[in-house]
Amino acid sequence: MLYAILFEDNAGHAEVRQRLMPDHLAWLERHAGTILAAGPLRDAADGQPVGGLWLVEADGRQSVEALYRDDPFWPTGLRRTVRILEWRQVFNEGKRLT
Repeated sequence: MLYAILFEDNAGHAEVRQRLMPDHLAWLERHAGTILAAGPLRDAADGQPVGGLWLVEADGRQSVEALYRDDPFWPTGLRRTVRILEWRQVFNEGKRLT
């Protein structure tokens, strides 16, 4: 099953993001078979970092929760909220999918 995971970050933890970014990126690479895409979200008005988005393939919500809790960012308090959404792709590269 595919999941979209939306992270909202604590604005006061910007130094954590910078300090742990190499570890976070290496961790993402180790989980490339599960985390299909990942990247930061920024406010469209001012460009400030506000969180992140992952597209994950997992067998259930508990697997997704275990995954993000293993991320080096998790124990630092950087992530203020996490939202796990089931996602079904129906359109890609200009075409409908079955």
